[in-house]
Amino acid sequence: MRGVHLGAWMVMVAGCAAAPCPEPVVVAAQPAPTEADASAIAAALDDWHQAASVGDGDRYFGHFTEDGVFLGTDAAERWTVDEFRAYATDAFADGHGWTMHPTRRAIVVKGEYAFFDEDLDSEGLGPVRGSGVMLRTASGWAIAHYVLSFTIPNERVADLKAMLDRAATTPGGDEAEESAADEPTAPDADADE
Repeated sequence: MRGVHLGAWMVMVAGCAAAPCPEPVVVAAQPAPTEADASAIAAALDDWHQAASVGDGDRYFGHFTEDGVFLGTDAAERWTVDEFRAYATDAFADGHGWTMHPTRRAIVVKGEYAFFDEDLDSEGLGPVRGSGVMLRTASGWAIAHYVLSFTIPNERVADLKAMLDRAATTPGGDEAEESAADEPTAPDADADE
């Protein structure tokens, strides 16, 4: 099975529904992480996503280590926990944040660290991927580093790059391009002849 032999422990959760992912299933092990670790990590990530969905900032940020980092989808989004909390305050103020449902998750445990990646169905962003590192702490597993990214089909990368290049060289970026596309165009003078 390609990608499974990591010389580490691999746990995968596949086929998660809109509800929290089911208990992790060990698919390859050298040796296997304990079921307790796998379950605790999955439960922490599921609770973290659920806290964001209901805008519970204390619970959401309680899942990070003190020096945790969140990398968002925008190139400028590299936030410490305090910076991310300041950003999310407005988003969480009305009891709603952002909703992401895990559809697949893989977890690798090496001692006091866990490495994971998960495919997510996001109501606001569509399909995205999260990956990160968790640290075993006295109070359980905590997120030390999280990266949220878009998954782009390889056959669409050239189109995406061209769009980003145009946005970078167009005054006003995408907004100017979109507004120009929305303006009515004059009919072709030769069309009626």
